[in-house]
Amino acid sequence: MRETGFNLGKRALGPRGFARWPFGAGMTIYGPMTKPTLKPVPNTARPSPDEAMEAVRTLIAWAGDNPDREGLKDTPKRVINAYREWFRGYDEDPAEVLSRVFEDVSGYDDMVILREIDVESHCEHHIAPFLGKAWVAYLPTDKVVGISKLVKVVEIFAKRLQTQETMTAQIADAIEDSLKPRGCAVMIDAVHQCMSTRGVHHPDVSTITTQFTGEFKTNPALQDRFLRVIGK
Repeated sequence: MRETGFNLGKRALGPRGFARWPFGAGMTIYGPMTKPTLKPVPNTARPSPDEAMEAVRTLIAWAGDNPDREGLKDTPKRVINAYREWFRGYDEDPAEVLSRVFEDVSGYDDMVILREIDVESHCEHHIAPFLGKAWVAYLPTDKVVGISKLVKVVEIFAKRLQTQETMTAQIADAIEDSLKPRGCAVMIDAVHQCMSTRGVHHPDVSTITTQFTGEFKTNPALQDRFLRVIGK
């Protein structure tokens, strides 16, 4: 497998759950690891903007159009700028976002729930958007985190090439690692453009994924309460 991944220092990430290790001339091997955290790839390891724009020109020509015609001349630049925005999560670390916590919670030990967080992500199989909502909850122990930080964690993982299943699990893992709560619950409900605009062409089908940890996983009554509160 030729190396196309990310240089992540202590915690290298290949396919979900696998560490990345250099092996010979430009090659990479992967081995199991726990709780990977994706870090930014160095700029030196990325193609240059000119190389990226040339790749877009190639795709335009492959699609059957002329990349030099008036309406498409600036499209490669627009596309790489859009990619910077759509995939900015590769330059952000969820552990850093969740590192500032508040320990004065006055004994609060019930659920903290955020409802209907916007999810705008891209499927790693077709680089097609999937759009929906996320619901996130955790049971604090002796510390809480600013609620905007939980929204930010969802955004970080959404702004990467993903499967919805992987993103759901990664959000829960990040909260577990940083906050050490008594339990965590994550639900995502999204519509995938790779299925609604191509392939089977079913625009009204949404995909729901859930991940429960700790007491949310072991206590069915708590899990049911979470689902009732979010209206699912």
